[in-house]
Amino acid sequence: MDSFIIKGQNKLQGTVKVSGAKNAILPIMIASLLTSGKSILTNVPSLNDLKNTAHLLRFLGAKVETELDQMAIDTVAVHHYVAPYELVNKMRASIYVLGPLLARFKYAEVALPGGCAIGTRPVDLHLMAMEKLGAKIKIEHGYISAECPDGLRGGIIEFPFITVGATANCLMAAVLAKGETLIKNTAQEPDIDSLIDCLILMGAKIEKINKNDLHVIGVDELKPFTMEMIPDRIEAGTLLLAAAITKSSITITNCEPNHLEALLIKMEQAGCRFEISSSLQGDIKQKKANQIKIHPAVSINPVDIVTEPYPGFPTDLQAQFLAYLCLARGKSHIKETIFPDRFMHVSELNRLGADIHVKDGMAIINGVSGFSGAEVMATDLRASATLVLAGLAAEGTTKISRIYHIDRGYEKIEQKLNNLGADIKRC
Repeated sequence: MDSFIIKGQNKLQGTVKVSGAKNAILPIMIASLLTSGKSILTNVPSLNDLKNTAHLLRFLGAKVETELDQMAIDTVAVHHYVAPYELVNKMRASIYVLGPLLARFKYAEVALPGGCAIGTRPVDLHLMAMEKLGAKIKIEHGYISAECPDGLRGGIIEFPFITVGATANCLMAAVLAKGETLIKNTAQEPDIDSLIDCLILMGAKIEKINKNDLHVIGVDELKPFTMEMIPDRIEAGTLLLAAAITKSSITITNCEPNHLEALLIKMEQAGCRFEISSSLQGDIKQKKANQIKIHPAVSINPVDIVTEPYPGFPTDLQAQFLAYLCLARGKSHIKETIFPDRFMHVSELNRLGADIHVKDGMAIINGVSGFSGAEVMATDLRASATLVLAGLAAEGTTKISRIYHIDRGYEKIEQKLNNLGADIKRC
């Protein structure tokens, strides 16, 4: 099993390119099941979660080919409607195949999914949405069986709370349902906006009627698409925090600054400064900001954070920011409202010398003078990135085991950081 050996306290400098967004690419890959033909995705990183999704699509009958950062998905020969446990148990996003298979083939059988162990993440709202669209659902022997012999039909779906996964699944089912569908209290994440852009490119009729509600008019068929994937805001944020925690100045490119507003505000409160600019040439009016240079805080201010659905502070950056606040001069608080149990990284950070206490979904962080290298173990995707950040700032050597988690969502993270001046070896 691979591990990272990190020699800490190296300054970072230079420029690093942000990869495509895993959480946006996953549903778009699966949206290709809604049509028959070859779709092309560009700006696609090499990540284990995407490889696992490609394996699942191949099992269903699709052809998936990758070359550099381009992925081609041909769904002409899709003929299986069962997503088996051995493919689904590695990642929760596999539940996304439920909507497209139901919409296109009127039947789907999907194993209850796996993924990171960061607390309860039920699929109840996915199933509720499918039932509102006319599907009949049974759960037995660890599988979800769903059918709609006469096809899906439009309806009104109102989510009791904001959910990214169920919003995506419901959208992919509704675009081929007969009639009109109103989806209320939907997620606003850039990943959902990217999926909507993709579905419209395929020929779907989707309209935002206010910031949280979507109106969908079902169509008879959709067409293949070619689309560039949006940059990964979580990777971008992690790289900015890597610079901040090592008190370094770097520039990240191929990013979308607007997607990072909540993070940048909190980092500015901590004492960081940013230069946001464009790397594009030509008329200034046509330039779009796509790079950020960070100037780190000389002395880190304590900050209080509450994780919230987008555009609030993202839960996927909570752990990384927590590591940063361990070195603040004073007491900080982080309230986790999305996944209240998402604090398994705390005990490992405390092994490195942090002073963190968790109670009722709240982390109380007492700032310390520094981290001390030690052996630690990654427990999930974002926790593994957190331990890398702490290791970069720690005195001495840090060994992180079970780093297979980080390969799910960060493309060659050690190479990117080493190119900036870090000292990370994969063993």
